[in-house]
Amino acid sequence: MITLVLGGTRSGKSEVAERLAMALPQPVTYVATGVGGDPDMAARIAAHRLRRPAEWSTVETVDLVEAVERLQGSLLVDALGTWVAADMEAADGAALAAALSARSGDAVVVSDEVGLGVHPSSEIGRRFRDRLGEVNRAVADAADRVLLVVAGRTLELGRDSE
Repeated sequence: MITLVLGGTRSGKSEVAERLAMALPQPVTYVATGVGGDPDMAARIAAHRLRRPAEWSTVETVDLVEAVERLQGSLLVDALGTWVAADMEAADGAALAAALSARSGDAVVVSDEVGLGVHPSSEIGRRFRDRLGEVNRAVADAADRVLLVVAGRTLELGRDSE
């Protein structure tokens, strides 16, 4: 089962994903795509680490597709936004969706929903928003379940045909 958890900054999406992952068959591997490049990001990463159960293993990677293909068991991927930001050209949503679909284990995938925010004022900001939107759509198409988290509240999103 693939679950995509979308939300804006500080919406509570990671906490929702962590609760979902706790209910998955154990053990869970937490796949982190972000690195602490500045004090704010380092603090966010530290807070995420403190919330995770000690028995979960952690893999930090920018090669997300390879990690999803290689890792066994249940996964929690946090987050697609940092993966896309690391290399917008290399972030391949179709390849990621295929790797997630080919797995035998469950996966919870976290991503930012940037299409609801302020319009980016720069070309790179617009490219990031558009690229992440494309990646989110590809993963959502492969997902069994898509959740939107707003202000800590969760809404399940159905498919167009539902």
